[in-house]
Amino acid sequence: MLFQEFLSYLQNEKRVSWHTLRAYETDLSQLKDFLGPKKLEEVTLPEVRLFLASLAHNLSRTSLARKVASLRAFFKFLKKKGALRDERLLYLKSPKLPRKLPRVLTVDESFALLEAPTGEDFLSSRDRAILELLYGAGLRVSELASLKLSQVNLDLQVVRVHGKGGKERLSPFGRKAKEALLAYFSAREEFLRRKRISSDYLFLNIRGGALTTRSIHRLLKKYALKLGLPGVSPHTLRHSFATHLLEAGADLRAIQEMLGHARLSTTQRYTHLDFSRLASIYDEAHPRAKKNLRKEK
Repeated sequence: MLFQEFLSYLQNEKRVSWHTLRAYETDLSQLKDFLGPKKLEEVTLPEVRLFLASLAHNLSRTSLARKVASLRAFFKFLKKKGALRDERLLYLKSPKLPRKLPRVLTVDESFALLEAPTGEDFLSSRDRAILELLYGAGLRVSELASLKLSQVNLDLQVVRVHGKGGKERLSPFGRKAKEALLAYFSAREEFLRRKRISSDYLFLNIRGGALTTRSIHRLLKKYALKLGLPGVSPHTLRHSFATHLLEAGADLRAIQEMLGHARLSTTQRYTHLDFSRLASIYDEAHPRAKKNLRKEK
């Protein structure tokens, strides 16, 4: 069946994440249910439009756009297999989305957040190391949660990351992150000794299992709210990492490599310089914008 073959293709060749694979399966299953006895590969553009229209009242534009992306990927797969009945499906349009820029912390806010976990116990040491790596290496939360001890090289101060699509990259981290990791390794070793267990995963929960992405979201939110910083997520630290590098003069291509982006255009979206700061620089520097110009006689 082409539906199952497509899912195998995503998993084994495209090497998408488990969450992405499940989303594709859900979206296509919904279309399959909508079509009834008709096969997915026999679907036509009018039928797909009716399907999307039936969902539009209950879904946000973002969710609808994701479903369109899932369907388009399936239709491209059908085209490769020579099984696509309606070529117009390849040009299925997605709803326009507002281009929202993620929040960026100031350098002072970032530093305050990284220093929020205090104490030398296992949890405090772990949380400090997590925050330092998220901001110091610009990792995705999924990349951080899946890290194993063997992927961290303290001597070279790099972490070997398995990113999207199974792509591997080396992400450097700074002295502060190294110090935080050293302290955590010591606390982690003692924790495992007391529990009489072992684990290959870098970041562990209180039971000794691998820390989940949801738990990382929760702990970050806890520290951010204590500092009066609502709406902070792991992605906020990743975006702040890239923006602060760009503002300090780092090369955009180098930032692209560190973030693990396939396209430079993605990096440009993540590493914006906000307009108000640019306008302020213009006002201070441009001779036709300076406020202390001599008045014409």
